[in-house]
Amino acid sequence: MYLLDVAATRALVASRDEQLLDVIRSKFGDDLARDDDWFKSEIEDGAPTAYEALRAVVHGGPFSEEEHAFQYGYAYKRLCSLTGSFLDNSSFTPHRGDWLSVVDEGLTALGITAVSVEEFGYSDLPAPLPRTYMPGCGQWTHEQCLRALEQFEATKAKGQPPALEPEVVEAVMECIGWLRHAESRSGFGVIGFVS
Repeated sequence: MYLLDVAATRALVASRDEQLLDVIRSKFGDDLARDDDWFKSEIEDGAPTAYEALRAVVHGGPFSEEEHAFQYGYAYKRLCSLTGSFLDNSSFTPHRGDWLSVVDEGLTALGITAVSVEEFGYSDLPAPLPRTYMPGCGQWTHEQCLRALEQFEATKAKGQPPALEPEVVEAVMECIGWLRHAESRSGFGVIGFVS
């Protein structure tokens, strides 16, 4: 989960920002090499390297075969990690099964429908990035964050919150923390990844 200017971050895709690529290559070359080692067999089967994928994302293409689209999702995640602030998501990592839908049920029970943690498991990568199942990516815009906080405050004002399991309460309160961070910075929202 990252707190960032959602529009500005999405605008990095196809920006052709060579200076950004140079900075990433010089300062994060070890990270790129580590990723290449992790995906060595996929790269041997035709997937782009971490840097090749990042370059394609920043240049808006060209993109290789659909089966290698995951590399572009991870390249976009790298851009988010470089331009945003990491948000604590200890209630979500690791998670299994339907945990995201359980947390969404908790949010809904508190009247919060403007945002959904399940959205982070979808493939909402900016165009023209190819669709991929992994990593999942979703976003909460600044406006969605503000609306979700309004919904939360309205529920609080009614008193007597619904009974939720303690771990769900903890996860929901973590989400509220993300929303409050976004509220304090104009135009900022949350982009999250599930992999």
